[in-house]
Amino acid sequence: MADWALILGASSGFGEATSLALARTGFNIFGVHLDRRATLPNAQRIVGEIEAMGRRAEFFNMNAADAEKRKEMLDRAEHVLQGDDQARLRVMLHSLAFGTLKPFVADKPEESISKAQMDMTLDVMAHSLVYWVQDLVWRKLMGRGGRIYAMTSAGSTRIFPSYGAVSAAKAALESHIRQLAYELAPLGITINAIRAGVTNTPAARQIPGYEKMAELATMRNPMGRMTTPADVAAAIATLCQEGTHWITGTVIGVDGGEDIMA
Repeated sequence: MADWALILGASSGFGEATSLALARTGFNIFGVHLDRRATLPNAQRIVGEIEAMGRRAEFFNMNAADAEKRKEMLDRAEHVLQGDDQARLRVMLHSLAFGTLKPFVADKPEESISKAQMDMTLDVMAHSLVYWVQDLVWRKLMGRGGRIYAMTSAGSTRIFPSYGAVSAAKAALESHIRQLAYELAPLGITINAIRAGVTNTPAARQIPGYEKMAELATMRNPMGRMTTPADVAAAIATLCQEGTHWITGTVIGVDGGEDIMA
């Protein structure tokens, strides 16, 4: 059977690592990414690596929060899957890291987060998960045995400077996971959040004070180092195997024990 995985945010960080890890275990990859000319070669490199493993890679350079673009991408995915009687979409990873990093109440109003920035952050990093899942189910692209994962962080319950909108998005994402787990259970589809430790990714490096955050994470992690995208991808690849059907609606920590430390 030709299994496919849909990776939202496939060209860097957790999405890149998971695309490659799943390809190694036999998955073909639908990748959704948003890259300009300067970063597009990295997406093309990932496609080449997947194809070098003997897998198929269909990548789409688009805004994953755009409803019309989502429809076009899923039209193509539906066409690909219908072309192979044995094909099925079995995994989706939501790894979208595009939000505004501004304080809620800065000294100057223009330096504070705006309504448009707050709405965009929540829409991309949280609400878009719901809309993608709705379309997968309504189109019958994912059915019994499906596995859905979404990237969260300790920021869903903790405060970092200028992280307020992203923190709210992560908290909303985890709430969406719980609701979707309840509604998807009769369909035999599971959904979980993956809480990675502090990880050196392009998105993390945009957080004000990231260097200090990384230093502290290394010091407090019982493993003596930071989490890597490969650590997280390996865990997701393992969770996509048979026998994980009873894990749903929860937050799974993949952080080397970072979160247990005071």
